[in-house]
Amino acid sequence: MTGYGNERDAYLKRLRRIEGQIRGLQRMVEQDKYCIDILTQVSAATKALQSFSLELLDEHLATCVVQAAAAGGEEADLKVREASDAIARLVRS
Repeated sequence: MTGYGNERDAYLKRLRRIEGQIRGLQRMVEQDKYCIDILTQVSAATKALQSFSLELLDEHLATCVVQAAAAGGEEADLKVREASDAIARLVRS
C-alpha cells in the first residue's frame, strides 16, 4: 500500500514537468548552448527533484511509518529503518 495514493496524479504531473526539464537540458547540449545557462537549468531540475523527494518522504512518514508505528512490532522497526535510510540517502545526494 502506498501512502501517496491520493496525490498520485499530482506527483505524476510534477515528474512529467521534471522530465521536460531534463529533455530541455538535452536540447541545450545538442544546440551547444552556453555552459552557465545549462548549469542554471541543471540546478533548477535538481531543486525540483529534491522538492519532490522531500514531499514524498513527508507523505511516507505521515502515512506508512505512522501506521506501522501504531501497529508496533517488527513492521514498525522496519518502516522506521527504511525511512532513516531514505533520509540518509537524500542528505548525501
